[in-house]
Amino acid sequence: MDEVAGDDELAEFCLFADRVNGPRPAYWPAMPDLQLPLLKGEGPVSVGRRSKPLVARSAGEIVARAVAVVDERYIDHWDERLGHVVMFEALPDTVEAVRALLDAACDWLRGQGMVAARTGHGPGFDMPYLMDAYDSLPPMSLRQNPDYFHTLLKEARFEVEKGWVDYKIAVTPERLGLWEHMVAGAEAGGFRIDRLADVDEAVRVEHFAIVWEEAFARHWGVTPQSTAEWHELFGSIGPIGGWDVSVLAYDGLEPVGAVLGIPDLSMMAIRPGGRELRPDERLNLLGIGVREAARGRGVNLAIAARSYLEQVKRGNTHVSYTMVLDDNWPSRRTAEKLGGRVCGNYLVYRRRLEGEPRSL
Repeated sequence: MDEVAGDDELAEFCLFADRVNGPRPAYWPAMPDLQLPLLKGEGPVSVGRRSKPLVARSAGEIVARAVAVVDERYIDHWDERLGHVVMFEALPDTVEAVRALLDAACDWLRGQGMVAARTGHGPGFDMPYLMDAYDSLPPMSLRQNPDYFHTLLKEARFEVEKGWVDYKIAVTPERLGLWEHMVAGAEAGGFRIDRLADVDEAVRVEHFAIVWEEAFARHWGVTPQSTAEWHELFGSIGPIGGWDVSVLAYDGLEPVGAVLGIPDLSMMAIRPGGRELRPDERLNLLGIGVREAARGRGVNLAIAARSYLEQVKRGNTHVSYTMVLDDNWPSRRTAEKLGGRVCGNYLVYRRRLEGEPRSL
């Protein structure tokens, strides 16, 4: 296995994803600018984290890659010596190379005192592994992977840990009316539902962070993020429409609900054969959280609905509720009430390290 160091090797590491996705009819391009801070130990995303990027090569060319990460923030929050393997990518027919690569990543994590490793949910917005709908373009930031990734991970002694589902919704006149009714209902109940664009810019990111961090404090697998990270994220997505489709709900002066929204950016997708994207592939990204004191009062429905109404103004004919844990039934019921239907299934994997032999 080769450790990755230096700007040229790190750029090669990031762009390898385009080689893996090249055979797909449509895919999101690699975005080194979003990945390099974690790899180089720079910026807010790297605070409290140590990473080790690794590659497997054949004839000098990368055939698989991964980053082992020790996230002290996760460890402190969950009191679990769990390491992460993120940014995994591999070419077909690389079972032995991937075994060696992931063994090396796990050996490093074990040496750092970790007792288990997780892949498919971790730092750097590492997302679960798709297990169906392989030829569709998902919302931006969701993982695209070929079907053979599951075989490679299982051959490398990873086991399924958690399942997720993805939802999408077709926009219809009836649903537009329903969403308007949901917003009006929450406002009649005393809540104010605002786009972030309409919130005082001096406080909007801080208010968003207050809601998000409380709402997700006990959500499986989530690591706390700093306000600096949220400022950096919104500094990226705000100018491309994030302020307009992200939402805050207030109860008086207190922020109680939040939607993280990114508009449809499918014009950025790579389409090697020039395939036209279907309307249901031109999707937003949505994340939703409500503080406990405001739950059960329609805030969840109202803030998602408000974001959807803004998406429709931008021309969406379909919208995404994005991913939810299989067993997160409150959120899944929210998706269903908004009109969502399951459109994809995803998996997170885990490998035990404590007491594990060092070789197969």
